[in-house]
Amino acid sequence: MTDFVAKADIEVAAPVTRVWQALTDPDAIAKYFFGSRVSTDWQPGSPITWSGEYDGKPYEDKGEILDVEPGRLLRMTHFSPMTGFADEPVNYHTLTYELVERGGATRVSLSQDNNGSDAEAQRASANWAAMLDGLKRTVEGE
Repeated sequence: MTDFVAKADIEVAAPVTRVWQALTDPDAIAKYFFGSRVSTDWQPGSPITWSGEYDGKPYEDKGEILDVEPGRLLRMTHFSPMTGFADEPVNYHTLTYELVERGGATRVSLSQDNNGSDAEAQRASANWAAMLDGLKRTVEGE
């Protein structure tokens, strides 16, 4: 593990129940998560996969659900073969989504650990910020 953590957060003008639904519904996820199709049962210990196409190439990322506290916390591991790294535990990230509702709006904070450098963490932060912006547009547009 490294100390380089990618972070992004956003405020969504919707109650936490709507945001949680968008974070866990495969059809909603596909709308804001770069077209990825997610497959999992959202139970701790269960596998999760993200599949789709990037730059014309099919991909399937994978991980494991670690923690689920509906409306509050979602934590999972993530590995992408597109990194070129070996599929070994040392090359997995942990993604942590934290939700806090205040006054009818929901703050979504996302972190990704185990980045290899500050530059890598900054690139990941930018990608996650774009994804969270899509989440916001998806939820608020409903």
